[in-house]
This record gives sequence, structure tokens and C-alpha cells, in this order.
Amino acid sequence: MTETYEVIVIGGGAAGLSAALVLGRARRRTLVVDAGEPRNAPAARMQGYLSRDGMPPAEFLAIGREEIAQYGVELVRDRAVDVTEDFVVTLASGRTVRARRLVIATGLRDGLPEVPGVAERFGRDVLHCPYCHGWEVRDQAFGVLATTPMSAHQALMVSQWSKDVTLFLHTVAEKELSDDDLRRLAAAGVKVVPGEVAELVVEEDRLTGVRLADGTTHAREVVFTAPRAIPQTGLLERLGAELQETPFGAYPVVDPTGLTSVPGVWAVGNAMGFAEQVVNAAAGGYRAGATINADLLMAALDAAS
Repeated sequence: MTETYEVIVIGGGAAGLSAALVLGRARRRTLVVDAGEPRNAPAARMQGYLSRDGMPPAEFLAIGREEIAQYGVELVRDRAVDVTEDFVVTLASGRTVRARRLVIATGLRDGLPEVPGVAERFGRDVLHCPYCHGWEVRDQAFGVLATTPMSAHQALMVSQWSKDVTLFLHTVAEKELSDDDLRRLAAAGVKVVPGEVAELVVEEDRLTGVRLADGTTHAREVVFTAPRAIPQTGLLERLGAELQETPFGAYPVVDPTGLTSVPGVWAVGNAMGFAEQVVNAAAGGYRAGATINADLLMAALDAAS
């Protein structure tokens, strides 16, 4: 038998749990479907969230799950594999559930450069965001592993946290950098090194250098790189949501509350954009939850009048 909920939240990260918290407190029968694959799982700490700065991501999510449970929100560890136009959601376990409104909080995956050592060290001394990790590694020897010409901007940004920065162009040709890039890199004191990176050098479980294909090694303590964003938009596409192309992939067109082009479907967190940090995702989930509650209330009143 297909159970019916007022709202189904697909995704149990900061955005999904925040939406569920608001909906639970509004006395809405809500289900959270959590596949248990948060984007920030490799990180030991999450930073920049007021009152939660430095908290381990797993601890943050555990507290969130406890909080939503207080308000009767059901959470199931499962994966949504399909959804129909009338909001029937099929889970990997075979269970089917129906909703009056949907919140898509499926986030995105980080596609890392295929350089030996990058995936193994990601979240430790291979990092992607200076706002997330810059303070903790400040004044160390930084490398920036280029993935696109936009990596020049990343090198400029991390120079705020260290004056010893080397940009390894890897597969990016120097001619792909703009004159403005080169001028600013020089002004920031960023060293630009052409040539493909062969591997990261790790000694005693610590990053110590970047080795190029020609055999030369540059001593570095931290490497920043920009992963390729892989939006998790499969369910949104099944529902027919309008997507828009960005430099970081295709994301749904949404209004300020996260409402997509499909009536009754909201997208929050990294499901609606690349740059949503934990604090932004939580705020977006809150907005969506409050908006959905009001939407359901007005629909009920209209039906009764």
C-alpha cells in the first residue's frame, strides 16, 4: 500500500533537515528520505556556520535528525529512484510513498581530478573552498591544481590565506589565462607552473609535494582544487522541471523560496545551486518549509470555501 504524506523531503542534509524541521513544527506529516551520502562527508569539520563553527558534519546531521524526530517527522534510510507527475516516489527498497508537495534536496557530487593522491587526501590536505578550510591551513605552502582556466580565480582567492601559492596549470594551457588573470596572479605573488601534474607526494600520511610528469617535485603542504560539480537532477528531470545551464552544471530554475517550474516541487541546497554552503542550505530549507506550509494551508482553505 502506498502511504501518503503531506510533504516528502528527498535528501537528508542540512537543507532537507531544515525544511523538515519547519514542516514538523507546523504539524505537517512529513517524510525525509535520506540516502546517507552528504557532500561534506570527507571534511572533519564544517566552518563558517555561526554557533556551529568547527562542528563535525556527522554530528551536525545527527543532531538535526534528533530534532526533527521530536516533531513526528519520519526519516527513512533509503534512496528515491523514481518519481511520477502525481508525486508517487519509488524507493530503492521497493517501498512507494505519495506526497502532496515535494522538496528535492539531493545535492551534488564532486568530480575530482584524476590525479593520484587527490581523492585519497580530499577533505584533509586537498581542499576546495578557502572559506571552509582556509583559516585552518593559513600560512602554509599552497598549491592550486588547475582544472579549468577559472582556477586562476581560485589561486587568487586562496592568496588571502597564504602568501606562498603556486598555481599548477596541469592540463590548462598558459595561453588560456587572460591578461587580467596573469596581471593579478603576478600582483598576488602567485607562481604559475605549466606542465601536467603526475601525482601528489604523500609521506607519513601527510601531503608534502606536487610531482609533475617531467619528474620535478614542488614542495607543498596543501593543495586546493575545484572539483567538477555533478548536479543530482535526475528526479527533477523526471518531473519536467526547467533547468538552466551555469558554469557549474545545469540547475533548476527556482524562485526565491526554491519553488521550481513544477507546481508543488521545491529544490533546496546544492540541488538548486553549486555555491550553497551548509549555512545557506539550512536557510534555504527553512524558507521552503515555511512556504510549503502556507501553500498547503491556503489550498485547504480554498477547497473548503
